[in-house]
Amino acid sequence: MKILWIDLNSSYAHSSLALPALHAQIATDTSIEWEIVSATINENVGTIAEEVYRHHPDILAATTWLFNHEQLLHITARLKALLPEICLALGGPEFLGDNEDFLRRNPFVNCVFRGEGEEVFPQWLACWNRPEKWNAIPGLCYLDFEKQYKDNGIARVLDFSNLIPPEKSRFFNWSKPFVQLETTRGCFNTCAFCVSGGEKPVRTLSIEHIRQRLQIIHQHGIKNVRVLDRTFNYNPQRAKKLLQLFLEFHPDIRFHLEIHPALLTDELKEELKQLPAGLLHLEAGIQSLREPVLQQSRRVGKLSDALEGLKFLCSLPNMETHADLIAGLPLYHLNEIFEDVRELAGYNAGEIQLESLKLLPGTEMRRRAEELGVRYSPFPPYEVLETNEISVAELQTARQLSRLLDEFYNTPAWQSVTKELVAHDEAFIHNFLEHLIQLGLIDQPMSLEKRGLILYEYCKQSYPAYQTAASIAWIEAGMSLKKLPAEKVKTKRQVPPEKWNVVYGEYRDSLRLCFLPLSEDTEHGYWFGFESEIQKIKPVFKART
Repeated sequence: MKILWIDLNSSYAHSSLALPALHAQIATDTSIEWEIVSATINENVGTIAEEVYRHHPDILAATTWLFNHEQLLHITARLKALLPEICLALGGPEFLGDNEDFLRRNPFVNCVFRGEGEEVFPQWLACWNRPEKWNAIPGLCYLDFEKQYKDNGIARVLDFSNLIPPEKSRFFNWSKPFVQLETTRGCFNTCAFCVSGGEKPVRTLSIEHIRQRLQIIHQHGIKNVRVLDRTFNYNPQRAKKLLQLFLEFHPDIRFHLEIHPALLTDELKEELKQLPAGLLHLEAGIQSLREPVLQQSRRVGKLSDALEGLKFLCSLPNMETHADLIAGLPLYHLNEIFEDVRELAGYNAGEIQLESLKLLPGTEMRRRAEELGVRYSPFPPYEVLETNEISVAELQTARQLSRLLDEFYNTPAWQSVTKELVAHDEAFIHNFLEHLIQLGLIDQPMSLEKRGLILYEYCKQSYPAYQTAASIAWIEAGMSLKKLPAEKVKTKRQVPPEKWNVVYGEYRDSLRLCFLPLSEDTEHGYWFGFESEIQKIKPVFKART
């Protein structure tokens, strides 16, 4: 039996755990020959299909999710036309809802798996070519010989800790910039927009089990681990033990975590305060700063507690905390989104990620869409198009606001000055967004330099008090001192003053100095020192007079 897995990802930086997770459970079965074809959604479908075709597999399998769904169907439809005898089986989060319509619209797909496949996929392989026995496979959905829809419910792995880890599979990809480590399955929370909102019970791995897996990861020289745990701190005592475990791998590994700011205990706060800088990167789920919106979304935790916890996390100097908002949630208005962005900027959030709501298969919000007044696209990625509270045009404005945040606030070079402007004037975000729209740039890719030029020119025109701040950001980003944002910078034969207040770095005579005056008298301003010998483009020294 030959299985070929189509590993189709959004980019080469990402890698799905599905194949190694399934393969690890049956890797010792020598009767199965495994092949893999890896590609990204940006590659030519004909090229991918041709590569798969050369293998002539018996079984074609793949994981289907939001952003590879369309491309994957194009590829597999071609392959089924070329190799009609192959059995095509799909799984993944796209099949957590009702799958009858999908199977009838795509008759070239033999079956789909709903839920967790590590235990049921081996069972199916034992009868893959005998569809009359498929009714005994939990989670399998298919059309029988008489084209009747058969639905075997949802598959759950109850003994999660008994699975063979995906890191032990030869298909585990160690070449990516990060790996994912699944420490928990299920979620205590009940968010109506999340595929894990109804996933019970919560199953966890022991600390020792996680330690053993981290040791394997460490041996492979991996520097970044994304911990797959829907709510890392739902159990404060377990969270504390995990933080202590992560410390064992400092400074070699950095951990990315999802954390619920409303559930931070005093003890866990103290633990977070003591951690070394760079150990953690936190994603704080907040979604909205509006109580009615969170209640409608069935998110557990008081808003007041979430805001207090988020302020604490964003105040920590030893880690960066990103916060997310979701446009299109029921009861969420556009003006509230703008206000919430400004409030998060005031908290000093490391990034503000504004996404559009997607009504995913199997979620409560998708089932209740009509009742909640939500209109959404029937095709992946199932984006919300309109709600009773936010219009089609306003959702486009929210999308454009997300672009602004990514290009300026979420870009380290321009974050400081953007944050200052947001705090200074509540109309800044509206005005700057309108400026970018009028320039026709909001949906255009812009280089780091282009964004710096736009920001500087906008400050010069509309916020002259922040012109110097924009120049400083330009210089510290390593941009050219011959371009407009450095128009006031003096570079020729600069001699250091008798006294200055050092901001960072250490002055040496070998440094090439430049001076940015605060006014025409040139007495007060900022000094920057550059390494002349090794041609570093960013300053290594900064002082103020």
